[in-house]
Amino acid sequence: MTGYCGRFAPSPTGPLHFGSLVAAVGSYLDARAAGGRWLLRIEDVDAPRNVPGAAEAILRTLADFGFVWDGDPVWQSRRLETYRQILDHLRHQGDVYPCACSRREIADFAEYPSVDGGLVYPRTCRQGLLPGRSPRAWRMRVGNLELGFDDRVQGRRVQNLERDVGDFVLLRADGQYAYQLAVVVDDAEAGVTDVVRGADLIDSTPRQLWLQRRLGYAAVRYAHLPVATNLAGEKLSKQTLAPAVSSTGGVPLLVRAMQFLGQPVPGEVAQMPLMAFWDWAISHWQMARVPRQQGSVLATLAGDADGQTHQLITGPAQEP
Repeated sequence: MTGYCGRFAPSPTGPLHFGSLVAAVGSYLDARAAGGRWLLRIEDVDAPRNVPGAAEAILRTLADFGFVWDGDPVWQSRRLETYRQILDHLRHQGDVYPCACSRREIADFAEYPSVDGGLVYPRTCRQGLLPGRSPRAWRMRVGNLELGFDDRVQGRRVQNLERDVGDFVLLRADGQYAYQLAVVVDDAEAGVTDVVRGADLIDSTPRQLWLQRRLGYAAVRYAHLPVATNLAGEKLSKQTLAPAVSSTGGVPLLVRAMQFLGQPVPGEVAQMPLMAFWDWAISHWQMARVPRQQGSVLATLAGDADGQTHQLITGPAQEP
């Protein structure tokens, strides 16, 4: 194997849907085409959002579709002590500080919206808590500097964390570790070199680059794939009632995922046995063909005996 190490990291907030399948196919093919490893991680660190049994169902569905991962799946919920140690390390470095602000207080004093639809934190607690206030969360200090990276699909992306995001949360008021902390630590400890995921996460990448820098981790190479959306332009998810995919959809559904990612697939490939399909797909994968857009509209048609059927019906849902 080469030094390439990729991963797929679903959150068990519901069953695997077509948008998740697209991300799995893209990350798997990119890793295997590079002769690299492909890891599987269950991102269940946000306990209140987890659905009982969803993680096990996702694992079964992936296995039934013929995905083969290297090593055992990693469960974030079993790594909380690791996240605590890293947060302590950042605290001793002076990189994080306690924050007593409620959401209402942030909304009252914030001056700008953030790039991800929230509010730029007004730095109320950055110089210390006011008398009588107790910490609710821990925030990561950011600098007034431009952080950029060259995405393999979306191109050059640049963000000023102080202006566009503000000091961001690593430990939430409800005691849950934030995605930003967990994903950076997990990728580094697993030796992940390449992250291939949905473009809905592209705006969080500079925060992860900043954490990598402050923790002394190697930078990761990124490729953000277009996400599948419904006719209203909403990302397919549990919240938008995206239907689960079934492995009974077999190779034809995997072919649809490849076509969504801009890969030309001859008609006869859909008739191949599962393992023959994967051999063909790995040898023909081309990241350069993935559309440079953040979302593509996908109509969900009526299900049949083989599970839900999907059809790409239009171009970009949103431009980068």
